[in-house]
Amino acid sequence: MVCCPFFQEMSINGSLWQENSLSVKRFAFAKFSEVPGECFLLFTLILLMFLVSLTGNTLIALAICTSSALHTPMYFFLANLSLLEIGYTCSVIPKMLQSLVSGAREISREGCATQMFFFIFFGITECCLLAAMAFDRYMAICAPLHYATRMNRGVCAHLAIVSWGMGCIVGLGQTNFIFSLNFCGPCEIDHFFCDLPPLLALACGDTSQNEAAIFVAAVLCIFSPFLLIISSYVRILVAVLLMPSPEGRHKALSTCSSHLLVVTLFYGSTSATYLRPKSSHSPEIDKLLALFYTAVTSMLNPIIYSLRNKEVKGALRRTLGLKKVLTISK
Repeated sequence: MVCCPFFQEMSINGSLWQENSLSVKRFAFAKFSEVPGECFLLFTLILLMFLVSLTGNTLIALAICTSSALHTPMYFFLANLSLLEIGYTCSVIPKMLQSLVSGAREISREGCATQMFFFIFFGITECCLLAAMAFDRYMAICAPLHYATRMNRGVCAHLAIVSWGMGCIVGLGQTNFIFSLNFCGPCEIDHFFCDLPPLLALACGDTSQNEAAIFVAAVLCIFSPFLLIISSYVRILVAVLLMPSPEGRHKALSTCSSHLLVVTLFYGSTSATYLRPKSSHSPEIDKLLALFYTAVTSMLNPIIYSLRNKEVKGALRRTLGLKKVLTISK
């Protein structure tokens, strides 16, 4: 591991090291690869995924906001999800790209805390929002006669506010709890962003309370919403199987398949990271999983929703002005 200059300076004087060893000012991320060609390939691949994610989610949010036909609960939550994905990727990917292209791997303690807060904030909000989206689909399919009254604008706004609020509370709590610890070196984070498990590995003293807090937060904000999603889709599946019309079954399943695929991708990777026992953690596997749920899923979400939804595709064409172009060409 590579110690940052702060520790190199303190190692000159043993007493100074003893006195200030609990005052880490800067961290350094681990290198992606020692081979320059591999770093360039990774930079190109991650940049491409970042641009696709940013463009796709921005277009979906704009399309929903500008199309009155999409001002429904399902698309209201989808617009929130797109905004979340933009913030989620922007909290991690730019710094990662900077490290790859320039080799500048250092980050200040304050910068690390800020990155961690926004990463947790957007991540927990997405967990709660995906559960709200599943509840919306449950109400639409299992209680269609009461859908308009029970999923009105006020209810949708409250569900969105609760989701964003939970993300903010957990983000502030976990970040404050982690950075109240003492870090006594080495200061290299064996990861490509400031995540909870690799930072805990650098802390001095007993971290059992922090590990317990992370596990409790993961159960409450990852596992509990996931159970709500599963229970909603079990009821949806039962209701769909009881539908007499094949067309009705197909339409109901097509409206849920996109959301279910997104849920599987996101929850599968995050659960494998935060709900595994500490003894089974591997830095290399954790990095791959983190890259998947920070870059890959954010890139796939707009593709999944736009390809499998005629209304979204139509709104995207209108937003891009493609409708006029196609009409003129005909």
